[in-house]
Amino acid sequence: MRVLGRYISTFILTVGGLAAYAQENICFSPDIKTLQVKVDGQWGTPPVMLLSRGHRVEVSFDNLQPQYQRYTYTITHCNADWTESDLLTSEYMTGFEEQRIEHYEPSIGTEMNYCHYWLTVPRLLVSGNYRVNIFEDGESEPIAQACFSVLEPRVGVEIEVTANTDIDTFEEHQQVNFSVNHRGYQVSSPLNEFKYIVQQNHRWDNHVENLYPSLMQVNRLIFNHNRSLIFPAGNEYRRFEILDEYVPTMRVEHMEYDDTYYNATLFTDEQRINYLYDQDQNGRYVVRNGNNVANDTESDYFITHFTLQMPKVPGGDVYLFGDLTDNRMDEAYKMEYNLLDHQYELTIPLKQGSYNYMYMYRREGEDVGQTKPCEGDFHQTENEYYVYVYHRPFGARYDKLVGFQKFNYKGR
Repeated sequence: MRVLGRYISTFILTVGGLAAYAQENICFSPDIKTLQVKVDGQWGTPPVMLLSRGHRVEVSFDNLQPQYQRYTYTITHCNADWTESDLLTSEYMTGFEEQRIEHYEPSIGTEMNYCHYWLTVPRLLVSGNYRVNIFEDGESEPIAQACFSVLEPRVGVEIEVTANTDIDTFEEHQQVNFSVNHRGYQVSSPLNEFKYIVQQNHRWDNHVENLYPSLMQVNRLIFNHNRSLIFPAGNEYRRFEILDEYVPTMRVEHMEYDDTYYNATLFTDEQRINYLYDQDQNGRYVVRNGNNVANDTESDYFITHFTLQMPKVPGGDVYLFGDLTDNRMDEAYKMEYNLLDHQYELTIPLKQGSYNYMYMYRREGEDVGQTKPCEGDFHQTENEYYVYVYHRPFGARYDKLVGFQKFNYKGR
């Protein structure tokens, strides 16, 4: 297997450990990069598709081994907590349980050769959460997984976000309040049959579940002043672009070719102590090259160098974070501290494009990342919040996704 030496950190997860990552997009092989899930071909939308004909989900990825590799995939229906549901394959989708990925194309004119693969999910029959597992032919452990949800809108969801919280007032936090209107939808016991998940941006490390309403009205459940729905506000995402092989673009200090690959060195970042407004995309990235032509196969991979100058934070580690890391804090994205230069450093291959990112601190032994040590927490920060509402009627065998709403908080 071709491995890019110092540029790619290998990390292998056992199948027994998959449960901890059941709801996340993740590449289990170090050769698999740029795993993306698109609904109806739209960039930047949440991975939620309507349950009706005419809608589609596409999953794509690159293999940094340029030779064609035969892949298969399976689709698993999941409950609200992303455990596998009790449904048979024929009950939630058309087609066979295991299918072959038939669409692929090698890169063209790139220094780092790769092969681009994509699949379109077959027609799905019920709402809920879905996980796509991708396998090398004949192997039993997945090399990647992609997650999305299918919605049958039955209830209305209204969201309010405020910086006036029970922890502080217009300082470091944001409070999510929401209500669920189930008028016209048959529910025997709303308190017991509904389940909820609330997300900030695309993060799963700090998502909130096991929620109970603060007030029940006729056909309406209200969630106000719930302390578990108070989120650290963070700061706006940082941004950069790597579009041209020779000309530095946004936030790129210099480009160079090392006789093997192109290298992009970003300007040194600093620890943030103030709120800095920027029109970010809340952690997303888009693949594109300078000519914006055949972006999936003519965009090269650049060895990208990140530095964050700040004192070393004791008791934990700092990670590069955002959609470019699948919003995960893995060994591959953990930054090393340079004691001589007093800065955190990381080098990873990234496909040409426009990127959002931030630096996330995670204390040893904890799962939830903290924005404050590197980015600061400021109530003005623009964040996206998602509310998912699931329903399992008494005696049913799976959780339906019956409500979903996105809210863009603009704090300025």
